[in-house]
Amino acid sequence: MNFADAIKVCFNKYLDFNGRARRAELWWFFLFCLIGNFALGIVSSILSGLFALATLLPGLAVGARRLHDTNRSGWWQLIGLIPVIGLIVLIVFFVQEGQSGDNQYGPPVK
Repeated sequence: MNFADAIKVCFNKYLDFNGRARRAELWWFFLFCLIGNFALGIVSSILSGLFALATLLPGLAVGARRLHDTNRSGWWQLIGLIPVIGLIVLIVFFVQEGQSGDNQYGPPVK
């Protein structure tokens, strides 16, 4: 999956918290959000805030689908609210390889 495909999939699955997502989908979307917020922050903090708000739900959805790929509930994203340690644990979950076979969240993404 390339950058453009990941962005397209994430916005097409705007509120889809079901299924699974590969690592590339999550990390390309994260990079898109990072670059977008940085670029818009240079122009206007209001535009940056609106962009962050517009990408919040797709970001949470792709995060949940990524955790599903590692056979974890999407609710594990809440661990990121714990300062420092929670964020580190969440990053470790996100970088782990997904299960190769079916799990309770569905078949692997092709």
